[in-house]
Amino acid sequence: MTPCEAIAGQLGALFVCSPHGQYTKVRTPFLYPDGDVVDLFLRDEGVRVVVSDLGESLRWLRNQTLAMSRPHRQNQLLEDIKLTNDVQLYKGMLVSRTAPEGLADAVMRVGQAAVRIGDLWFTVKNRAVQSVTDDVAAFLTEESFTFQRRAKAVGRSQRPWTVDFLVAAATPSYVHVLSTESRASAQVSVKGTVAMWFDLRKAADQPQRFISLMDDTIPDVWSEEDFRLLTDLSDVELWAKPDDFAASLRTPHSLGIS
Repeated sequence: MTPCEAIAGQLGALFVCSPHGQYTKVRTPFLYPDGDVVDLFLRDEGVRVVVSDLGESLRWLRNQTLAMSRPHRQNQLLEDIKLTNDVQLYKGMLVSRTAPEGLADAVMRVGQAAVRIGDLWFTVKNRAVQSVTDDVAAFLTEESFTFQRRAKAVGRSQRPWTVDFLVAAATPSYVHVLSTESRASAQVSVKGTVAMWFDLRKAADQPQRFISLMDDTIPDVWSEEDFRLLTDLSDVELWAKPDDFAASLRTPHSLGIS
């Protein structure tokens, strides 16, 4: 029985084999957080089969951030992933060596390890956003603004939203921070913020501002389309220009109810 026949018999049609140079590629039903498919690769060594991601999982994770090295916490989680899924990490590749009868189990373990490595992106994303949000809170305090963090607001759809700040400024202002090191994440963040502003503007019953505070300290993340979408529904301020942000908060704005 060939490895592909074993996979078809034990795992079913969701796992698809195809030739790939000296390897056999297995397209799995597993996905990385951005929707990319997790592909695994087999090499038949006769008495055993090597199952690997050929480094794609860590390469995917590395492409989501501009950082040159993984933070300590992420390395700890990576060790946990290896132990939990009984896989090895060799030259950046997830690897499992198995007898042919254990191939299906090895494919599942390496596939699940790849997914969990993809999920490590959220630890980077959440830490980055939280760090910038903390910096914004410290800045607002230094500038003597009264504000509420993680303000709750209900939109016209009756959906509750959580906005990073509600600032008691010249015009009451909801401020939401957008910060990421990944273009893929930037698109997701912008779309979510646009949906929130649209819903909240439709429910507004008094003059108020909606401010998208964009962390532009990392280059080549935000696109012109991102700015355009946010500008249609909010005032866009740049975190690289905090004094302009503060001055804008202190300036009364004659905004009607949308």
